[in-house]
Amino acid sequence: MSRKLAVLSFFVGACLAVDLVAGVDPAQATYPGVNGRLAIGVTSADGNTDVYTVKPGGDAFRQLTTSPLFDACPAYSPDGKTIAFCRGAGARFEIWAMKANGMQQHQVTHTGGRVLFPDYSPDTSKIVFFGLLPGDLTPDIFVVNADDGSGLVRLTTDPGLDLFPTWSPDGSKIVFVSNRTGVLQVWVMDADGGNPLQLTSDPANKGQVPDWSPDGTKIAYESDATGGGDIYVMNADGSGQTRLTTDPAAEFGTAWSPDGTQIAFSRGPAGVYVMNADGTDQHPVHPAGINQLVPAWQPLPTDSDRSS
Repeated sequence: MSRKLAVLSFFVGACLAVDLVAGVDPAQATYPGVNGRLAIGVTSADGNTDVYTVKPGGDAFRQLTTSPLFDACPAYSPDGKTIAFCRGAGARFEIWAMKANGMQQHQVTHTGGRVLFPDYSPDTSKIVFFGLLPGDLTPDIFVVNADDGSGLVRLTTDPGLDLFPTWSPDGSKIVFVSNRTGVLQVWVMDADGGNPLQLTSDPANKGQVPDWSPDGTKIAYESDATGGGDIYVMNADGSGQTRLTTDPAAEFGTAWSPDGTQIAFSRGPAGVYVMNADGTDQHPVHPAGINQLVPAWQPLPTDSDRSS
């Protein structure tokens, strides 16, 4: 089974394992910042998965978590100062958070269920994620207050799978993946869960993780249209769907750079790659680790030290 489908299998009865895991004009960044570090879930030689960070050029590889549990699916806050991530094992996963340097790790949610793939709202006050709460039969999308996990709200109630939510840069929309019409497709809804709209409709399954360009005009996503999984990009209304990668390995887990010029993604066993937003100049970031999972890209303010 490919890594990009492992989370889906987890929610339909299989075990959650290490496998959790035409040109486009570069977008103008919504946040007045520059490209910071990449956060990545990495499985080391001992089989444990932790969150690491690395510069986009591959330098300064750092381990942030050392828990014996599975730590992955990182997401930076819009100010670049905090990382939310999922931590757990077996039947229990919760959302955690820490400083961007790995300090002050603390549990945010206390659902008692299996919740994954957090994403911060643009004002940093909320975290959206998907998962199974106790008693649930299929995963839904939820939102909580980012500081303490309070104010839990279920945003979706469809009996299908609702997965991989990501906030739009202006905070008004959430893009996600759902099979509510029979095949996993990319959808968008209002931030309160209203007005769901299907953006893709071809027969191929879509997977982790759709991501908005920093100006909100485009969405990068994974599609199985050509077999193993490739990265595509489309306009935010679903038009202009364009394939960016053609490698035979499974590719998934898009993360747009804060300046809008590049996209990071995971490529099969080869690890995390970065490419220009039009699909050119695809290259690996860092060779370390047995398994490199879905990346996140840190936004930095313009006055930050770019060498940090």
